[in-house]
Amino acid sequence: MDLILIPGFWLDAASWNDVVPLLEEQGHRTHPVTLPGLDSVDADRSRIGLREHIDAVVRLVDGFDEPVVLVGHSGGGAIAHGVADRRPDRIARIVYVDSGPLADGQAINDGLAVVDGEIPLPMWDEFDDADLVDLDDGLRTAFRARAVPQPAAVATDPIVLHDERRYDVPITVIACEFPSAVLQEYLAADAPFTRELAQVRQVDYVDLPTGHWPQFTKPVQLGQAIASAIR
Repeated sequence: MDLILIPGFWLDAASWNDVVPLLEEQGHRTHPVTLPGLDSVDADRSRIGLREHIDAVVRLVDGFDEPVVLVGHSGGGAIAHGVADRRPDRIARIVYVDSGPLADGQAINDGLAVVDGEIPLPMWDEFDDADLVDLDDGLRTAFRARAVPQPAAVATDPIVLHDERRYDVPITVIACEFPSAVLQEYLAADAPFTRELAQVRQVDYVDLPTGHWPQFTKPVQLGQAIASAIR
């Protein structure tokens, strides 16, 4: 199976490096993505929004003869959902890594601080404690060294969705910061951020207890969870 790996904010294709070998050992073909504007600190991000990121992944999907699996971490999950809306018949499954689908009109995160039209990686004390579980000092140093500012409009643009066939694409949610049982409590309570997820017809849950960046803190377990979701 061809797997398109979509990173979250501040990260490029190399952020999947410790996960890729586990997936390829299972016979999968991996295609980690560096999204527009994330290729270098010096890249021009001024005209890049959420649509440009979705368009970039749609072009990748269109290059395959068979349906593909999308794996989206964090904000990359919203991009995966946008791609499923555009190509619902070309996506075999979406695996959301500590993320989930946005509803039409929602933004990924419009609360992050914008500096000169882009969003630098915040200081660690600006994250919740749950985000940082298992992210030790060495991992934090490596993360900050590799981090690239996020195009501001990717975080603030409302997603635009049109095709309800996106709800037919099966998904797996890999829950990290809080267990899937808590997520299902939010679903039962009709929490606004779960309403799009509630519309998806086939949803599987996998618990992988760690912080928000399991590709760094538990890459082996993440690779195994993704491979299991695809099986």
